[in-house]
Amino acid sequence: MKELELKYGCNPNQKPASIAVSDGRDLPITVLNGKPGYINLLDALNSWQLVKELKAATGLPAAASFKHVSPAGAAVGLPLSDTDKAIYFVDADAEITPVAAAYIRARGADRLCSYGDWAALSDTCDAATAAYLKNEVSDGIIAPDYTPEALEILKTKKKGGYNVVKIDPDYVPAEQERKDVFGITFQQGRNNYKIDESLLDNIVTKNKDLPKQAKIDMIVALITLKYTQSNSVCYVKDGQAIGVGAGQQSRIHCTRLAGSKADNWYLRQHPKTLGLQFVDGIRRPDRDNAIDVYLSDEYEDVLREGEWQRIFAVKPEPLTAEEKKAWIATQTGVTVGSDAFFPFGDNVERARKSGVSYIVEPGGSIRDDNVIETADRYDIVMAFTGMRLFHH
Repeated sequence: MKELELKYGCNPNQKPASIAVSDGRDLPITVLNGKPGYINLLDALNSWQLVKELKAATGLPAAASFKHVSPAGAAVGLPLSDTDKAIYFVDADAEITPVAAAYIRARGADRLCSYGDWAALSDTCDAATAAYLKNEVSDGIIAPDYTPEALEILKTKKKGGYNVVKIDPDYVPAEQERKDVFGITFQQGRNNYKIDESLLDNIVTKNKDLPKQAKIDMIVALITLKYTQSNSVCYVKDGQAIGVGAGQQSRIHCTRLAGSKADNWYLRQHPKTLGLQFVDGIRRPDRDNAIDVYLSDEYEDVLREGEWQRIFAVKPEPLTAEEKKAWIATQTGVTVGSDAFFPFGDNVERARKSGVSYIVEPGGSIRDDNVIETADRYDIVMAFTGMRLFHH
C-alpha cells in the first residue's frame, strides 16, 4: 500500500490527512487492527526508530512508551527484581520474557504520563507482553511482528479497536527528510549518527571509572534523547529511563523536571508507598493517580476524610518531606544524559541530588571547565560525546 488515509490530522478540523513514503515506495507498515490516527503514527514511527537503535546498540530487546511524540519511558529487557514487580504491578504468576520486561520497565518510568501511550517493541510481540499490555490504558503498539497468541490478546483491547501496527524491520528511509511549515518545505539529512560505546571514550573528569552497566545506561539515555522533543534531559538506571524532561526552553528546567520524575520513581519504592493498601477493584489508572498525589505536596487530597475511603482499605500515614528527602538521598548509580551541553554547573548540582553518578553530554560550552569542576566536586564520571541530539 502506497498511501494510508487518516480520519484527520493533529486536530479534527485538519482534513484531509494521509501518510505516504516520499519516494513513492510502499509503506513499510501494515495495520493489523484498529484505525491509527495522525498522532498515533507520529508516535509509532518515532518510537520504532528509538527501540530499533537501542536493540542494535545494546544487543538487548528494547521497548518504549510514547506520548505526544516524546518518550514517557524507554528501557532494555533486563530482569525485573521483586521491587520492580511490585511498583509496576506485575502479577506474581505472570510470565515475564525479555521483551515483556523491556516494556514493563518502559511503562514503569512514569506510569502517569504513560496513560494512553503508544507502545513500541524492538522484537516480536509475544503473549507475555500482550498479556501485560492488555490491562493497561494504551492507544496502540508497533512491532516487527506478533505471535498469533499476542495478536489475539491485543485484538480484545478497546472493544476490538486497539491499534496494532506491524513494521518491516528492514525498511530504510531516504537519506533526505522533508516537512512543511506554513507552506514552506524544510529539508535536511536524516540524523543517522550512530550511538554506541565508542562515543563514551572522552571522559573529562578525574574519576574515569565507567562500568559496563553505566555504559549501557548512557546509551539508553542518548538514544532516548535522540527521539525526545528538545530541549531534553534523561535520567537512567539499570537500563531504564526513570525520568525524561522534554521540550523545555531552559536546560536547567529540563534537568529539574526529569530529576523530579526520577525522584518520584524512586519514592515509589519507599516502604510506605509499597505498603499502601488499596480497596478491592480499584482501576489501575486510579491507583496510579492516587500514588502520584500521595507522593506530591498535595497528598492531603487523597488522605482527607471521605476521600481516602474510596481509594485505600486502610488510611495511610503521610510520607513527610523529611522522609522523602532522606529516602532520595539513598539513591545512587544513576546516569543522566543531555541532548546539548550543560551551560552551567547548576545542572550537575541538581542531577547529583537525584543520585547521579554518571553524566553524558556533548560538551562544547564556554563554561565546560565549571561543569567539569562541579562534577569533580562530587566524584561524578562525565563523558563528552561531541554530538548534539536536538529533535524537533
